[in-house]
Order: sequence, then structure tokens, then C-alpha cells
Amino acid sequence: MIKYSLIFRSFRPNFPDLMPMFEILYHDDALVAITKPAGYFVHRSMLDPRNKQIILQKLRQQIGQYLYPVHRLDRPTSGVLIFALNEDSVRHIAHQFTHNTPTKIYHAVVRGFVGSEIKKMDAPLKHELEDPDAEEPIVYQESLTYCRGLAQCELPLPVGRYDTSRYSLVELQPITGRTHQLRRHLNYAAHPIVGDSKHGDLRHNKSIQTHFHNERLMLHASYLTLNHPETNQLLTLHSPFPEEFRTLLTAMNLPSDNPPLIPLHSR
Repeated sequence: MIKYSLIFRSFRPNFPDLMPMFEILYHDDALVAITKPAGYFVHRSMLDPRNKQIILQKLRQQIGQYLYPVHRLDRPTSGVLIFALNEDSVRHIAHQFTHNTPTKIYHAVVRGFVGSEIKKMDAPLKHELEDPDAEEPIVYQESLTYCRGLAQCELPLPVGRYDTSRYSLVELQPITGRTHQLRRHLNYAAHPIVGDSKHGDLRHNKSIQTHFHNERLMLHASYLTLNHPETNQLLTLHSPFPEEFRTLLTAMNLPSDNPPLIPLHSR
């Protein structure tokens, strides 16, 4: 019998002074890596220009150093996030991301049963503008994601015409880095991510929110592997599932610990 008594923390902070101190995963003279909490912008965005809850500014204050953004995670996504600490490191790391050489592994909870075989998702994605009022010709970008299911569950939660609901914990490796790539590719594959208000299934989102009080996007950047900008040695960064992510996994009878790093695709 599944118990629905779990209370989740809010992921919509209201005041800048409530932003957390970030967990430092790695810090040297070239770069710093943190675990990004869900619900925060990496830097200022036209999606919410008045929002002052910005990781870039808060982390600068926390470590007392100037930071250079080299990649980003969507506001509702948690996990490994890195910043360069000097211009040489910016160029080195940016070159890697431009050529899609870092290995990025994400985990997500999605609607439906996803099998353990590795799936290739390569639907071209329309370029999404950060400024919703901007006008630009429609451009489709080549996009590539690998996916495999790790575990499945069926819950006695009626949604629509079904008496039960099926979900899977999946592992994802994006090769390209398009806006909302994982969220859009999974939605196209009929396995939208739980908690995705833009590209997801609103009925399932509401069901999970009602029974488990979960309001966050169930997408986490678990691993990032890249060459260190100074030593060129392979650097692997790991962010364990945050507490609220693990709590929902446990409630859904899904594994609550990060699987070991095993890339789905090697170059």
C-alpha cells in the first residue's frame, strides 16, 4: 500500500536572501563546480528580467571570486553546474562545449514504461528564443540524445481513462546542447518528464503534485566529465540526487541513489 503523506519543500523561493549556500563539488584556480538547486536561474534571463535570485551573483559572493559562465541548466533542473575562474579557462571549456566533447549524464522520472535498451532520439528541434517577444526566422537544429530505462513502477493513481499510472526512472546523455533538449525529446517520445509544466503532461503533473506534494521538474544533472582547462586531465564531477528528488523516488518505489557513471554513448 502506497502512503501519500510526504511533504516536499517549496521550490519557488520568494526572496533573494533566502537563496541557499551552494554545495561546492570542486574548486581550484581554474574552475568551480556546484550542485545547482532546482528553481533558480543561472544568470539573468529575459524570461523573468526582474528576478534577482541569480546563481551567478550569489556564488560570486559565496566564494569571493569573479565567475565566468560556460554552460547552464534550465531554471527547474538541478545538478552539476560549473563556472570558469579566468579567461583562459573560459576559452578552453567553451571550446569543449562548442564541440560537444563533455560527457553529460542526467536522470529523470518520466511517464510510461521505458525499457533498458539504449534508445537514440534525434528529432530536430526548433530553436527556442530566450526573449519570448523577439522575432526570428524558424530554424530547426540537429539534436541528439541517448536514453535508457533504469527502473519502472505502476501506481494506483487514476489519470484520465486509466486506473493506474506508469512511470520510469531513466538515464539520459545529450550529445548536443539545445534549449530544453531532454524535455522536448522525451515529450516527442511520449515519455514527458514529471513536473514539466511546458513540455510535459499536465494531468500527470497534477496527480503527482496532489499525492506527493511535488512541484519540481524531476530532472537532475548527475555527472559531467570534461578535460581540465589547465592540466587537460579528465575531470569527473558528480552531484548526488537532492533530498526532495530521492524522497519522491522512494515514495514511487523507484531506486533513490544515483547509478554509477556508465556513458550511454562514447565518441
